[in-house]
Amino acid sequence: MRSRKQFTLVAMAVAVCAVAMSASPAYAVKQFYDEFKEVYVSNGSLDGAAVAKAKCNICHEGKSKKDKNAYGKLLDELLDRKKDAKNPAKIREALEQVAGEKSPSGETYAELFKAGKLP
Repeated sequence: MRSRKQFTLVAMAVAVCAVAMSASPAYAVKQFYDEFKEVYVSNGSLDGAAVAKAKCNICHEGKSKKDKNAYGKLLDELLDRKKDAKNPAKIREALEQVAGEKSPSGETYAELFKAGKLP
């Protein structure tokens, strides 16, 4: 009887570990991503499928949420992920401000988005 109880506990522990390891980490702030989609996909500048595929990589690069691309770094200067996540107006203001900045290619982000390109 005791070995059955031990087996059950081990099986439950393995199941919990498997579920925990299969969950993908959320790198981007969902509200920032949602506002980005609302601004640039809903107006037709960017393809929704391309934005959905890029997801976190719109602002991030690499495997760590701390690794931001040039676009993400500019937004990071204007937004605080904890304080501003529930402030859609501030997020949109930051998106608009960064749109006027030059990307590494020399075009502004607004020009990139208008051409259907992601940062």
